[in-house]
Amino acid sequence: MKSKTLLRKKTNKRSNHSPSPPASMASPKFSSFKLKRACLLISFLVLCVMLVSGISRNKREKTSFRIPSSEICLIEVMNQFPHDPRAFTQGLLYAGNDTLFESTGLNGKSSVRKVALQTGKVLAIKKMEYSYFGEGLTLLGDRLFQVTWLRQTGFIYDRNNLSKVKQFSHQMQDGWGLATDGEVLFGSDGTSTLYQIDPQTFKVLRKQTVRYKDQEVHNLNELEFVNGEVWANIWQSDCIARISHESGNVVGWILLPDLREGLLKAGVTGIDVLNGIAWDNQKDRVFVTGKLWPVLYEIKLQPLTKPFGRDIEQLCMRGPVNFMMP
Repeated sequence: MKSKTLLRKKTNKRSNHSPSPPASMASPKFSSFKLKRACLLISFLVLCVMLVSGISRNKREKTSFRIPSSEICLIEVMNQFPHDPRAFTQGLLYAGNDTLFESTGLNGKSSVRKVALQTGKVLAIKKMEYSYFGEGLTLLGDRLFQVTWLRQTGFIYDRNNLSKVKQFSHQMQDGWGLATDGEVLFGSDGTSTLYQIDPQTFKVLRKQTVRYKDQEVHNLNELEFVNGEVWANIWQSDCIARISHESGNVVGWILLPDLREGLLKAGVTGIDVLNGIAWDNQKDRVFVTGKLWPVLYEIKLQPLTKPFGRDIEQLCMRGPVNFMMP
């Protein structure tokens, strides 16, 4: 717009009846040179604006994770990374600089650990007492929050050295999954309830029954907050539910059966269910793995473009389960 304005002003100075220039004015040749130089300068400025706009647009695209509007998504595997096949993954999160934090379960084998993404190497580990079964994990500031199975007990750790800072009690029926949007904690207890919890007092601020087409979605397990949505592994399925934390409704499903089936076809034995979601909000990467899986996957969502021949309710939804303290 600036270039058009400048050119229009130069055109308006011309007329069919031009007075003779004073003797002190520059020659027509010199005026033509000035005009060319001005045009070149304007062209350069326009080019700079276009380049800056392009860079800004690209930056916005890279920092805004695109979630397809399709209700059902398959996945494309972008990368595979080593994962400890002895880790009974219960909580997973990305912490920047190609590092992950992971919570593992099973009595006597539960831990909180810092893991190198590229190699799967455990960089630091905090082992838990035998009586505790580690579950969901999330990071808020410099503090790691973890819940435990069959207890209303959780722990807070310092992310820098995994030292235990505090023990807390929560109001969920059990401890399964944790996530955060940077302000509140989202929690699951294996039922169809999604909790919003105050990270200071651990009081429940809000709870919603998660539904899909008016049916309750039970067995909400590991959680992750991804670009405004809460993603939940559904225990004993190869599905991730994308949940609106405002309404509690499932807005979409991510189907991942190919991952577990691929491991089995490759001869991998002893694996358990899909569990563990981590989101890198800086580079728009999503990582998933499972309990006792030797691989961690970086995935990209692919919207389903043709009719889906299977029943989502049968594929992804399970009946309620009840566990009792032994």
